[in-house]
Amino acid sequence: MEEHVEERIISSRIKSEESPYEISLRPDTFQDFLGQEKLKEKLGIYVHAAKSRKESLDHVLLHGPPGLGKTTMAYIIAREMGVEIKMTSGPAVERPGDLAALLTNLAAHDILFIDEIHRLQRSVEEILYPAMEDYALDIMIGKGPSARSLRLELSPFTLIGATTRAGLLSSPLRDRFGIVERLDFYSNEDIYKIVQRSSRLVRLQVEAEGAQTIARASRGTPRIANRLLKRVRDFAQVRANGIITEEVAKEAMIVLEVDSIGLDRTDYLLLETIIKKFNGGPVGLDTLAAAINEEAGTIEELYEPYLMKVGFLKRTNRGRVVTENVYEYFNLTHDRFQQQQLE
Repeated sequence: MEEHVEERIISSRIKSEESPYEISLRPDTFQDFLGQEKLKEKLGIYVHAAKSRKESLDHVLLHGPPGLGKTTMAYIIAREMGVEIKMTSGPAVERPGDLAALLTNLAAHDILFIDEIHRLQRSVEEILYPAMEDYALDIMIGKGPSARSLRLELSPFTLIGATTRAGLLSSPLRDRFGIVERLDFYSNEDIYKIVQRSSRLVRLQVEAEGAQTIARASRGTPRIANRLLKRVRDFAQVRANGIITEEVAKEAMIVLEVDSIGLDRTDYLLLETIIKKFNGGPVGLDTLAAAINEEAGTIEELYEPYLMKVGFLKRTNRGRVVTENVYEYFNLTHDRFQQQQLE
């Protein structure tokens, strides 16, 4: 596939140039964080209890599709706890010494946030076990017969891990998290509120119908909603009077090649491939990845969750299968779709 996933306007991964914009829209408190009500309620209780006992919060694992606010939630937890947070990612911690340096620099009750924690090296992961359980580091000094183990005591801390692939975490690591929570896709109503909040922060005039159009196309993901808002703002500035109306938002979506529920050409390609080449499925993930020239992990992490959410795709023991909802959405019967050559 010629178009790389990171070039998709509706990609849920953050792009490097978006960091300042996204950070400027990031909520600072549980109250400002819109959506995920049950999760906020539980985390609020855990944080309040830990502060009351003057203890570190239990280690937290946040998992779910990208762009839903796992990193933001980690920063809010740190702010609510009144502690510092240090951030890294699984691929960035290459050696046990890198992790040891991070852990030994934490003050009491501080938070270490590891994004993409499922990508930690096994040697690094093993260093985490005694650190999470006993607040201690076991370091080997020397090599060969003269090697000996040295235990370093650590300040009590909280590890917050974030992952889009919880199934890739090893059982020993997962079992050491006292709090394991999933972030789910947001409702259109919550995304609508997020679009309104973001438009106020950037001083942009958005009519209710325009905000609803953007929300419906945002795939239940705040990061995509904020990106679409930014792009529609450009469209409104150049081709309209700067005000995002329903008509302006819909015209912008046509230019951006995003349909009314947030599907783009890549989504259509994946669904059409299953229907036309594999008779609607089932088709194995690796076979599908080869057919559309995409990595299997990218399909599983970035494409499938939303297609499953809207009821267009199912995972079975035999492979991926499209549902009857797809044919209804395309306004084609199964037979007509097989016969029609789509461009």
